[in-house]
Amino acid sequence: MSEPALVTGGSGVVGRALVQRLVSDGRRVRALARSERSGAALRELGAEPIPGDVLDRASVEAAARGCSTVFHVAGVNAMCVRDPRPMFRTNVEGSATVVEAAAAAGVARVVYTSSASAIGEAHGTIGREDSAHRGSYLSNYERSKHLAERRVFQTATESGIEVVAVNPSSVQGPGRATGSARLLQDVVNGRLPLLVDTTISLVDIADCADGHLLAETRGEPGERYLLSGATFTIREAVALLRGVWGLPERVRFAPAWAASVGGAAIGAGARLVGRDAPVCPEAVRTLLHGHRYDGSKATRELGLEYTPLEDTIRRTLEWCARSGLVPPARRP
Repeated sequence: MSEPALVTGGSGVVGRALVQRLVSDGRRVRALARSERSGAALRELGAEPIPGDVLDRASVEAAARGCSTVFHVAGVNAMCVRDPRPMFRTNVEGSATVVEAAAAAGVARVVYTSSASAIGEAHGTIGREDSAHRGSYLSNYERSKHLAERRVFQTATESGIEVVAVNPSSVQGPGRATGSARLLQDVVNGRLPLLVDTTISLVDIADCADGHLLAETRGEPGERYLLSGATFTIREAVALLRGVWGLPERVRFAPAWAASVGGAAIGAGARLVGRDAPVCPEAVRTLLHGHRYDGSKATRELGLEYTPLEDTIRRTLEWCARSGLVPPARRP
């Protein structure tokens, strides 16, 4: 494509991988930058940084003018925050603003980075694009992404612009060091001697970037595509870590009720001292609910091929070891 593409959230984990992929494909990339620091990082990736903010329609419209596609990746993913209002403004209002601005700038298509959590599948079921929402939310983040997705599609209809949503499950791979990736590091480092068995779905970061590009060219307007390549239990993950990395040596599992009690106590303690908690009831609810997502629609309709789970874990840990986040492998 001769016209440039605009990426919001290009300095984040998913956005960075997407920018790198676009640049490596020979695409011209503009990237919205909220600060000089993020602008410098984006410039190093080969993108043209454009000062702006997703809550500032004028800046987004100016950046999007002349672009063929806007990849709206920017968003806030946070748990246990005392004030979730900034997250809702960015995820809901900011997303609607980007769609409105893209339509006003004459952009043909927006690829919106939603979340698998927006599916809202009932406990014990497999989440698919057409799953009925359970009608309640596990966390403020989940609520913000569900409301944001609905708002994005509504705004697209009103604005007359094509929008395709991709819904990544837990994104893992080289470069991911925060959020859910900390769980993997803590297990390998022996900082979590007690675990709670649950079910997790993930997608390799490279597959996530591929899914965005395939949604741009093959996705149906108004559709959403789950990006999820593997589902496993924590017990299975520990066994895989032992085979791939030689760690951890000893891991024990605690009952679900213990996690609930501990999360409530830690959350209450953090509120008393006026701090965001590392663990809280919404984080424990999300963990115990577990997630099984079916990412096969992206394979059938977009042609997305998923990386084997073992390869994702190995590449992630090799990057973590090079970054000093985990010890070297102790495989036989």
